[in-house]
Amino acid sequence: MSRSLTASTSSSRYTDKNIWIDEKIGNSYNVQVEVPENKMKSTGDISEIPLLRNASRPVLGDVATIKEDTTYGESDNLGALPVLSVTANLNNKDLGTAVSDVSAAIKALGPLPRGLSVEPIGLSQTLTDTLGSLQNGLLVAIVVIFLMLAANFQSFKVSAIVLATVPAVILGSLLLLLATGSTLNLQSYMGIIMSVGVSISNAVLLITNAEQLRKHNGDALLSAREAAALRLRPILMTALAMVVGMIPMASGLGEAGDQTSPLGRAVIGGLVASTFAALFILPLGFGWGMKTTSTESVSLEPEDEASQEYLAAAGLPHWK
Repeated sequence: MSRSLTASTSSSRYTDKNIWIDEKIGNSYNVQVEVPENKMKSTGDISEIPLLRNASRPVLGDVATIKEDTTYGESDNLGALPVLSVTANLNNKDLGTAVSDVSAAIKALGPLPRGLSVEPIGLSQTLTDTLGSLQNGLLVAIVVIFLMLAANFQSFKVSAIVLATVPAVILGSLLLLLATGSTLNLQSYMGIIMSVGVSISNAVLLITNAEQLRKHNGDALLSAREAAALRLRPILMTALAMVVGMIPMASGLGEAGDQTSPLGRAVIGGLVASTFAALFILPLGFGWGMKTTSTESVSLEPEDEASQEYLAAAGLPHWK
């Protein structure tokens, strides 16, 4: 019965090996017989498969009950370990959301039987590893920038104030991505990192000027206001030039535009938010944070005239 069923629904090559040899040229050919798919449309057609060669009776329906059921489409082995693969395609859903839904479905299964495990593979694993690497890279970059600014300004407080624009960049990028229906992917992460670099550059430009003014007048808030007024044009020009340059990419027009548009949108959203934060929030943070800070240099070799005069009077090495 199984031989008749296999030969009729699949091919006779699975049950009988039949080779025809062309005596003229000496080539061999596999000869197989298969019932056309359009002749096997229903369970009734399957029940009419004959069981004996060259006989109309009995047929499969005489000795078996045929009904619809489900079974594994494919069974594989990884070495001696049996493996069952479940695959699916996406429809109107991004890969990150699909990964979350699959993880929720796996957790809903509860404790698995002994010896059984579930492991997501494919692009989902690549996505998770890539986003994890980008997140770690962004955090490491922020920490390195913080330490470099601390060494430059000789103050952890000033370097922390400079990094106050980073949350504005992330918030602005996420809001614009959400408003435009874009996802948080590799391209948008790259756009956020680019925006962080430009925003920190603008913040350093403003804070450096503000700190120099504060050391002369001793008023942190007044110095921040003057520095914002002096650096307004450079900061606006830098941000505006990059935003305008990213508009064609953010529009998503042209071939593969949907794939690169999240990068442009993340850059535009991050720069708009960081520019507002640099011109309005950053001066207030500098004025509040440096309000009670002394104007005396913390360097071991201060360069101001008063300190040099003191070192000269004390007979200590100094700059002339």
